[in-house]
Amino acid sequence: MMDKERFLLAKERIQEIADENLLQPEFGKYFKKTADFLCLICDTWTFVSEGGLARSSMEELKERNHRLYEDILPENYQNSYGNPAYSVRKLGEGYGQLLSFLYAELRGMIPFVYEKRLEDVVIRMELFLEIYSSFVCEQTESGRAPEYELLRENFYWFVSDYTRQATLRKLEDSLDPASDFARNIIEGDLSDPGYLFYFGEYITDNEIKTWEHLNSLPEETLKKMADTCTEGYRIGFEVGNKDLSKKKTVNIRYCLGFEPMIKEVVKNFRQMGLEATIYRAASSILQEKGMNRTGYYGAVPNRQYDFDHKDDQALVLDKRLVQVRMEAWQEGYEKYKEQAAGFGGPAVVETFGESPADLKENPSALHLSKSQQKLTVEYRSAAGELQNKYIKGEERSFTIIAFPVPEIGKNFKDIFDEVIRINTLDYKLYQRMQQKMIDTLDKGSYVLVKGMKGNKTNMKIMLHTLTDPDRQTNFENCVADVNIPVGEVFTSPVLAGTEGVLHVSRVYLNGLEYKDLMLTMEDGMVRDYACSNFDSPEQNRKYIKDNVLYHHDTLPLGEFAVGTNTTAFAAARKYGIEDKLPILIAEKTGPHFALGDTCYSHAEEVAVYNPDGKEIIARDNEYSIKRKEKDGQAYFNCHTDITIPYDELGEVSVVTYGDEVIPIIEEGKFVLAGCEELNIPLASLK
Repeated sequence: MMDKERFLLAKERIQEIADENLLQPEFGKYFKKTADFLCLICDTWTFVSEGGLARSSMEELKERNHRLYEDILPENYQNSYGNPAYSVRKLGEGYGQLLSFLYAELRGMIPFVYEKRLEDVVIRMELFLEIYSSFVCEQTESGRAPEYELLRENFYWFVSDYTRQATLRKLEDSLDPASDFARNIIEGDLSDPGYLFYFGEYITDNEIKTWEHLNSLPEETLKKMADTCTEGYRIGFEVGNKDLSKKKTVNIRYCLGFEPMIKEVVKNFRQMGLEATIYRAASSILQEKGMNRTGYYGAVPNRQYDFDHKDDQALVLDKRLVQVRMEAWQEGYEKYKEQAAGFGGPAVVETFGESPADLKENPSALHLSKSQQKLTVEYRSAAGELQNKYIKGEERSFTIIAFPVPEIGKNFKDIFDEVIRINTLDYKLYQRMQQKMIDTLDKGSYVLVKGMKGNKTNMKIMLHTLTDPDRQTNFENCVADVNIPVGEVFTSPVLAGTEGVLHVSRVYLNGLEYKDLMLTMEDGMVRDYACSNFDSPEQNRKYIKDNVLYHHDTLPLGEFAVGTNTTAFAAARKYGIEDKLPILIAEKTGPHFALGDTCYSHAEEVAVYNPDGKEIIARDNEYSIKRKEKDGQAYFNCHTDITIPYDELGEVSVVTYGDEVIPIIEEGKFVLAGCEELNIPLASLK
């Protein structure tokens, strides 16, 4: 049966549900409300298919967009079936989680409607009807709801049956420029913000005002922003000793509203011989959606909703499903192996300034069991290794740049201008000062980092031994290439002997807040951890394990760096936005420590050199080196930076092999000769 015929049949049956009273009252309310949403989906399909987007006014587009997302907005969430707590309260334990899971999966249809992916719409409508029919049949026969396990199996087989095609489509979108839904919008007419509603993402004043600001900028400013991004990408290949001429595609990831800049970025990459792929962040369990959004996306309707559904796969995850996913990835990479070989890596435009969300643990939400957490770790490792087989780490690169959004506050335009300045600082000046620092650090056996003013950090970081100091170095002199803006020197520490306590009073990591985050390290591995977000130590530990350790029992210290961008620190302090800085900028505003893989993950064999000609030899640690034995424990497939701000920093010193202690930073100020200029922005704060 053709997809269109299936769609019409499913639509007709769903419309009938509104007039049926075949179920117990609470289940009946759930299915009627969900059917109403699906009717809106069907109406939107007709609207989009018949050209409604182009002929509608801005107000009409806004109104439809709001209706699609209003049920899960914070002001409505307490009475939404998208909220597992409400669903459980109304439908009971077990059934509540199942049907909240279904509701969330059906909401993932919205993007498919705008992309006109009819089969993706139809299979979810049919899933809904299958579950509804199960309730009707059991209610008719026994007067009860269906068995929980029978319903769960329906969801399991839905995920199992459609994982393969979802994976193939995901790879097509990320690797094949012919998948051009978003790029066609970006390269079209951007003179009116109505185009923002063509994507099918949630749109607020934040995205519209972002467009307004970028649309008001002089053309040379937009080009400067785009040039900084694309030139950083090019230099990343150059510095990494990688051949860009082998590459055919680049993936652009960004937040809606930045299309005037992204349009220039696409042009720049095309002039470099690279076509852009621009894919949407995952909206479905079939695409392995989680808390973090990778791809392009609009406003986040409700971060608590995302948080409550980040572990929805707990309903279905088992070894067989992992095997199905791995087989799908293998088949997909084989199908697109030519495109995979030509893929250069991502160019990411991050945003910051959004109002932070006060997330709460929801006991009614689905959570991974310990065995599922272990399975998730094993799956990510295997999937990472498979990806590296087809998209070789030693041949790809990336770049990341960040800009504020209007939600940051009344000083948005001034902050935006300041960030453009920060992103285009004189990298030659930083390069010279950072080289002075590296020359000193290379004398060391280890580095000491200590906090002050309530910061309890006390870390000892072991360095690799330089067998030929005239030609070798431990630290990379990082200027404006892959990580924009300028401002850090970094290394992969030796794990053995690296120890101590890392503490930050408040930090945001991947959009989540951590209060009094405390990590205890032993031989370079996380031995213990705590924070004060929740009332109980157990909740705090779970929060960290889920979102910092990514379900691992422990992680290594993959990176130690000294951030030197005091200009960024001073700007953040001036405007009171320290808590809103993205990791990308925050990591440059003090020493930082990264948990997980090293910065050279999957590219350790590629020789990398500093501008002074010395080879950076600290590309491995005791875990990554296991790759040579094809050990599955070599990589953790995560990398999270945690920064200590200058005003909580008591000391950064290097200890030489002769036990001489050479201070680099004392009480938040650079004291190393040749680095004094870094203190000028800090002095302005007084």
